[in-house]
Amino acid sequence: MVVRKRFVKNFRQKSHQDPVKQKRSKKLDMRKTDEFNFLLGKIVDPLPESIKGAIKGSVYSIASKQGTKEVKDYISKKHSEGIIDNETEKKLMDLVADYTKYR
Repeated sequence: MVVRKRFVKNFRQKSHQDPVKQKRSKKLDMRKTDEFNFLLGKIVDPLPESIKGAIKGSVYSIASKQGTKEVKDYISKKHSEGIIDNETEKKLMDLVADYTKYR
């Protein structure tokens, strides 16, 4: 009796097409999120309780998912609306710049 091997395609092999590469952008360094959150909390601490959580959550979320350009735009927008002062804006901008990397 002759046993025939069936041809089974290995789906894990790379295809001959190049994979689509996602464009890299500056985002929050995920290795340093604990430090970032701690310092972010210290910076927004003088703000009123009603907006402290919203600012902190929004800055962290935008920095980790969208990118630093979007975070800086958000911080500038909040400064122009009068929610945060000049000193807080500068501290937030510096913090975001210090904890970013290309990914």
